[in-house]
Amino acid sequence: METERLEGTVSGVKFRNEDNNYSIISIAVGRREYTATGTLPTLAVGEQIILEGSFIEHPQYGKQFKISSFETVMPTDIVGIERFLASGLIKGIKAPLAKQIVRAFGLETLDILEHHPERLTEIKGLGKKKWRTIGESYHRTIHLRNAMVFLTSYGIPASTATRIARRYGEQTEEIIRDNPYRLCTEIDGIGFLTADRIASSLGISRESVFRIHAGLIYVLQEQAAQMGHCYLPAEELVRRACSLLQLPVSLLEPEIDTLAREEKIVSETSDASRRVYLPHYYRAEKEVARRLWDLYTGRPQGNRSRGEIRLHDFERTHSITFSEKQKDAILCALEFGVLIITGGPGTGKTTIIRCILSLLEHEGRIALCAPTGRAAKRMSETTGKRARTIHRLLESTGDGMFNIDENNPLTADCIIVDETSMVDLMLMRALLRAVPVGARLILVGDADQLPSVGAGNVLGDILSSNVIPAVRLTDIYRQSEQSRIVVNAHRINHGELPLLNEKKTDFFFDRRETPQSTRDTIVDLVQTRLPGFIRCPDDARAQTIQVLAPMKKGETGVAALNEKLQEALNPPDPGKESLEYNHILFRVGDKVMQTHNDYSLHWIRVSGSEEAEGEGVFNGDLGVITDIDREEKTMTVLFDDEREVVYNTASGELENLDLAYAMSVHKSQGSEFPVVVIPVWGGPRMLLTRNLFYTALTRAKNMVVLVGREVTIRDMVANNHIARRYTTLSECLYRVSCEKEEKKEEDLS
Repeated sequence: METERLEGTVSGVKFRNEDNNYSIISIAVGRREYTATGTLPTLAVGEQIILEGSFIEHPQYGKQFKISSFETVMPTDIVGIERFLASGLIKGIKAPLAKQIVRAFGLETLDILEHHPERLTEIKGLGKKKWRTIGESYHRTIHLRNAMVFLTSYGIPASTATRIARRYGEQTEEIIRDNPYRLCTEIDGIGFLTADRIASSLGISRESVFRIHAGLIYVLQEQAAQMGHCYLPAEELVRRACSLLQLPVSLLEPEIDTLAREEKIVSETSDASRRVYLPHYYRAEKEVARRLWDLYTGRPQGNRSRGEIRLHDFERTHSITFSEKQKDAILCALEFGVLIITGGPGTGKTTIIRCILSLLEHEGRIALCAPTGRAAKRMSETTGKRARTIHRLLESTGDGMFNIDENNPLTADCIIVDETSMVDLMLMRALLRAVPVGARLILVGDADQLPSVGAGNVLGDILSSNVIPAVRLTDIYRQSEQSRIVVNAHRINHGELPLLNEKKTDFFFDRRETPQSTRDTIVDLVQTRLPGFIRCPDDARAQTIQVLAPMKKGETGVAALNEKLQEALNPPDPGKESLEYNHILFRVGDKVMQTHNDYSLHWIRVSGSEEAEGEGVFNGDLGVITDIDREEKTMTVLFDDEREVVYNTASGELENLDLAYAMSVHKSQGSEFPVVVIPVWGGPRMLLTRNLFYTALTRAKNMVVLVGREVTIRDMVANNHIARRYTTLSECLYRVSCEKEEKKEEDLS
């Protein structure tokens, strides 16, 4: 889109959000007047301003100028200076005083306000307190503007420039000219690449130690952690950083030692290999290992024979017969302080949890939790007991902090966590901090599913350590043997092809030969064929049928499918408001999903006559847009657990919201849907893996439909590649168990 330039006078301020400086102004250019929108400092009518951006056609308000950068022009004549001071921008100055100040100082007025505000006392009746207020307000206003002009000139969005200017104040330009790489670690939303672009524009050397340090930390923080790693081998860190910075190894290797001395990273040598961590991941793995061991050893071991009697009574009372593995899981839950129960679909995990709840209820309070809202809701439905997200259980206060911690622990005597494969390292640390020694902790999950989105491989590492008791369920429970979803999930997990298109089953395959026909068939299935087959009303289609795609891009990827499904299921309507944000068109009635944790979003829940409220909407939460108010700049979403959230559309709160007619398999973890439709088309081998396919299938409750090519199904089943995560939790657990046992032996001797 071609950049255009407008130079004129502010003729009106139609809207302004003081929280983020988003503004809608009128600008007079000669005899013409335009509407301009964007993030701007406080402006007064009559001010001169230069804008760069482009004209867009708003669906409701018509032609507007979308601002990409701006420059304010200070007035140079007596009339302009007086109008500027009388505008109300400077605290303490109104029109009569503005006239007095300009009469006293003339064209020198602005220079005096900047450098010698004490001279305002020359004006009759203007005292020491007043001139200080005026001087500070002028200083703050001008420096904020200068900082924003400086920042936006380097391509930083005005909304981000506002946050930077507020953080650094009048030192903004000095700090950034000295070391723009501070932005990477001190300002949310600024990454290494943006800071590097600014540094290059400022003429900072490519070999600057600031740049090298920022590049190394960027690789650990953005590349490694986002791939689930808690550390990188030093040689891989250097290799990645060399590629990023385009610098030789000889310049980078010494700086790892420098960063380690400054405690910005942790460097550890083990078995002749060097590992490099971000400090918080290094400490977290060790803390999780220690706390798990303390919980495991901090509760007296239960009497197994007594547990067998209680289990036998339960079986007789409920007319149920558990398998030997299931009995072992239940008895271990009664026996040990910490236990892991893992198994695939249909192996009876839910039945086991119900039994454990029944047998432990008389021993004290039990808390049920899961990583996501949908997983917690499903846990409530299957157990008949209240389950909460881990964040809500720990009373999240935002930014990864919680009210419930080691200083204010949970009062529960037993904590059961479902879908533990989704729990990343930092969330597990927060949970363990809140569990008092002496309480039971039961971790339930499917170790064969995809690991957590966040860094760490918590469930897999605990299992591989062989330190904490674990029971792996493998037999399919009798009631699930008729489900081809369950049977095929286990077949895929064992490397066998699924059984396709058997009669009278819950598992179907619709063969298609092109990506376009695959996409169009999926839309037709969701819109018409499946609702008719399962007798689902039109208004429940989006909530009943979920499309899960292995990839985000491409014609059968999440983005393209969402666009087509929205057209089919929630088309434009004069009675439905819509808005576009970040190239996504949102419309009232759309199914949406929160894609990242936002701890500050406020929600309310109305249930009958009771009202509850709190803060925090989390990654994976699903809801429906119920209202879009253009005048108030708000969009209201009702989430599945009846929480209502009002998003401010002008403040960036929609940044982490996306359409959810289709979603990635990763984002579906912890959820269960009545019907799941999966495109099986070509793509990168690293994405089309067996455990991704297995995870997608196990999200379905009643029906699975695969659409695409059999060769892709074969390739996915054969591709047992599991991307290795660099973690040391398993090693830490083993080490802490050995150290504690050695100390115990020393104490006894």
